Amino acid sequence: MFNITLKDGSVKSYDAPVTAAGVAKDLGMGLYKAACLAKVDGELCDLRTELSGDCTLEILTFDDEDGRRAFRHTASHILAQAVKRLYPETKLAIGPAIDNGFYYDFDSETVFTPETLEKIEAEMKKIVKEDLPLERYTLSPAEALEKMREKGEAYKVELIEEHAEKNEPISFYRQGEFDELCAGPHLMSTGPVKAFKLTACTGAYWRGDEHNKMLQRIYATAFPKQAALDEYLARVEEAKKRDHRKLGRELKLFALMDEGPGFPFFLPNGMILKNTLVDYWREIHTREGYVEISTPMMLNRGLWETSGHWDHYKENMYTTVIDDTDFAIKPMNCPGGLLVYKSEPHSYRDLPIRMGELGLVHRHEKSGALHGLMRVRCFTQDDAHIFMMPEQITDEIKGVVRLIDEVYTLFGFKYHVELSTRPEDSMGSDADWEMATEGLRKALDELHLPYVVNEGDGAFYGPKIDFHLEDSLGRTWQCGTIQLDFQLPQRFEAEYTGADGEKHRPIMIHRVVFGSIERFIGILIEHFAGAFPLWLSPEQVRVLPIADRHAARAEEIRKALCDRGIRAKVDDRSEKIGYKIREARMQRLPYWLVVGDKEVEDGTVAVSHRGEGDIGAFELDALTARLTEEIRTKAK
Repeated sequence: MFNITLKDGSVKSYDAPVTAAGVAKDLGMGLYKAACLAKVDGELCDLRTELSGDCTLEILTFDDEDGRRAFRHTASHILAQAVKRLYPETKLAIGPAIDNGFYYDFDSETVFTPETLEKIEAEMKKIVKEDLPLERYTLSPAEALEKMREKGEAYKVELIEEHAEKNEPISFYRQGEFDELCAGPHLMSTGPVKAFKLTACTGAYWRGDEHNKMLQRIYATAFPKQAALDEYLARVEEAKKRDHRKLGRELKLFALMDEGPGFPFFLPNGMILKNTLVDYWREIHTREGYVEISTPMMLNRGLWETSGHWDHYKENMYTTVIDDTDFAIKPMNCPGGLLVYKSEPHSYRDLPIRMGELGLVHRHEKSGALHGLMRVRCFTQDDAHIFMMPEQITDEIKGVVRLIDEVYTLFGFKYHVELSTRPEDSMGSDADWEMATEGLRKALDELHLPYVVNEGDGAFYGPKIDFHLEDSLGRTWQCGTIQLDFQLPQRFEAEYTGADGEKHRPIMIHRVVFGSIERFIGILIEHFAGAFPLWLSPEQVRVLPIADRHAARAEEIRKALCDRGIRAKVDDRSEKIGYKIREARMQRLPYWLVVGDKEVEDGTVAVSHRGEGDIGAFELDALTARLTEEIRTKAK
């Protein structure tokens, strides 16, 4: 008899070997409805894995990330099988699962058109209906090479040759007549892949190298149920409508120009939005005891060598030579912040010092990675660096977490937290890294904030806490971060005088809330679909005179609103009032006021609200009171 310990701590005992699928069945999990994958003693494996001794077992479903990836990886095999059935001359490349779906690269004489994709989808449905078992088997490298050469699969041959020197067995998965080189793991059969959609076909170089042949890449997604697929496709369509690049043009917020790829231009409306966010940032940071600094955009090579960026980040930095000396445009603000800290002596009584900077940084991104405001080559980072003593670590981290929570809650974002640990490319002692990691962990535990550990994804100088916020479409974005750093204060020989009269090294927190203000604006545009809360809206009120004779009164109203800090404009064009109202709606304005004969006579305005519609006639003082209170409270 042996015992299997399940995720909830319960134990199941068996007298004979049993597969993970058998355990799932005993737990009442229909294999084709819930179970996707197993994790045995922490290792991912197929449900077909046989268990014969004491172990821990976790059954993963589509709701688990690893289970979801196995589900979609199996779907990619179904796609490849369908293509081979329909177009046998096609050569197979690779087909991994990716975020929100999967893709497969093909070398085919057939050009994959939308009509072609429909035929492939129909064949995939047949394969799913056949409910073909996936069977794993292995061959020696020599046998695997012979098999793929006989099939004429040149790309598979190349992949096998790279692993042949290890002389380890090469694994394959078979489903019906189709064999695929693959390490797995996979579903038990093709049957569970009930709902899928081929979403696009693009060109892709083999292995991402422009010197290699251009292949055809089919993108797709898959779900266990049609309802879930329909919901996902609806979100995709909504995301297209909310695309910040499209709305940025329509609302005249920013422009992307060929003369500066990756360097966004902010237009007047966009600058109002950006400056409003900056004003809010300054307001909450002043309240929390931060001081603001500004450091140079360009500093010499020696500084970046001291910080470690020259060795660890140089490929992402823009460099130049001034007076025979190498300089770099700053990709981060922290080295400059350390120089400011060192510009005068400090005592333990001064600490913690919370030092904020809205610094413009530049990072070289490949052209193919650029994406609107989400991935740019220059952006304003809402940095802050906190210099402190060891005993202040937990309280300072907790203070930053609370600040980030306040900001995200204001905008209506949910979020989850990841603790990222030491990467391979890092500097510093094991002891420092352990102390830093435990400092972050302790703060999260004391705040009772759930988190997951992201092994090996920390910064090269220290571990970090990352905040992944969720927008109105359920997409997640990594924005806020808290990084605990023992290394840079040592490398820069930063000091403070302790209570004992001796010199000590401060510990440093690097943190951002927005992350990149430009990227945060892109996220906000899509989160609100361009319909910003009143306090954020570049234009808060538009006054609409019905006829030319009402224009003077409209201008008086605009001036009165502006005098009270409300951003207002008059649309005095010789257009029908219906046209002006439609345009105000299209531009997602929070309020618009109609002024006609009645309003001029009564001294009122007819007020419409973006969400509430016509809300009636208001005297100007009453309307102003409503607007100023809505702005003051930053109401959603």
